[in-house]
Amino acid sequence: MAIKLPRTIRLDPSDTFVYNRAAEPGEWAVTGTFLFFGVDTGGLIGKERQAFRAGFLGIKSFGWSTLALVTEASAGEHAAAVERLSEQLVTHCGAPDMDRARAAAEEEIDFAQSLCDHPPNTLLGIQRTSEGDGIREKFRTLHRNASRLEPINAFRVIEVEEEEEMQLDDIDLHAMARERK
Repeated sequence: MAIKLPRTIRLDPSDTFVYNRAAEPGEWAVTGTFLFFGVDTGGLIGKERQAFRAGFLGIKSFGWSTLALVTEASAGEHAAAVERLSEQLVTHCGAPDMDRARAAAEEEIDFAQSLCDHPPNTLLGIQRTSEGDGIREKFRTLHRNASRLEPINAFRVIEVEEEEEMQLDDIDLHAMARERK
């Protein structure tokens, strides 16, 4: 049976704006929820709040990614991911030694692997919320339609016949916002 792990993916540059540190595309990823244990998540604002709500943690950069991609991995890549996360746990999280960090990293990687019970190239998303003294995680997936030949695109231009052309100068965003209130 092939090993599958999540990798960070960047469909557009938004992660570089919404997180303090964005993961590089293609890093092995874990949920990163452990970074929020003991944190008053209700007090998080801005980029930290976004990382809490919707970020996967890239284990190489310790940066965040909104999406992860189910990817096949070799046993060597799995072992390297555990080792790198162990190093990060010592460096950034105060793990007392590599043995304890490795045990925690193996647990995190195993959980990340459990999220990948989908075909390769399935996109994964995460939503975290605070509930009482705990954190609740919900995961969503977007599967590629195998009957379509074109690659997955985040944005697609579609021509629509008989649609009135709107001039951008005619749009008053402030008025629209007031109407929604």
